[in-house]
Amino acid sequence: MSRYDRLAYTSAVRRVQEEMGSASATDRRLREPVEEAEPLTEAAAGFIRGLDGFLFASVGETGWPYIQFRGGPPGFVHVLDAHTLGYLDVRGNRQYITTGNVRANDRVALFFIDHARQTRLKLFGHATAVQADEDPALAERLASPRTGGTVEQLVTIRVEAFAWNCPNHITPRFSQDELSDALAPIRDRLALLEQENATLRAELAEHHDGVRPD
Repeated sequence: MSRYDRLAYTSAVRRVQEEMGSASATDRRLREPVEEAEPLTEAAAGFIRGLDGFLFASVGETGWPYIQFRGGPPGFVHVLDAHTLGYLDVRGNRQYITTGNVRANDRVALFFIDHARQTRLKLFGHATAVQADEDPALAERLASPRTGGTVEQLVTIRVEAFAWNCPNHITPRFSQDELSDALAPIRDRLALLEQENATLRAELAEHHDGVRPD
């Protein structure tokens, strides 16, 4: 049983599970309490490092949730240790909704999705956001790779729990780099065929020019 289940399966959720007939299956996941924060596995850490974006959910003082997308080169979300993620936050539309939410309530949810491999990871954590000049050592650790733009904040997430999610219904999508790698053999083959075609055309033209009419 993971700590994620312990945190996610609230009383209201358990009542719905009973109504929908899945309570007996989820009972097995709640037998042993897990009170300590759950460290990231090597598989989870590697998955996070390999992605170029994730969804970041926070909750405002009004009780309404807010979801933001954060993107950058693969590895821009740094796994600082088994319990901590971090990245450099760059200037955007300057609404600072997520930052304000986190200052009032540091509980957040992160959703990492690899569409090409139909894999996703969900995570609960506690987030902090401080000015970039408040921790130069951390800023240096997060500097490469990072999202391009003017750096404003250092964001860290202390991981509380995580779980791999069901792969069903994830529509396969591919990034430009992934498509480029996949299509490279086809492009090479086309280039070879075009070269062979040009050679054959040249040979035919030479043969035609050398043939005298009767």
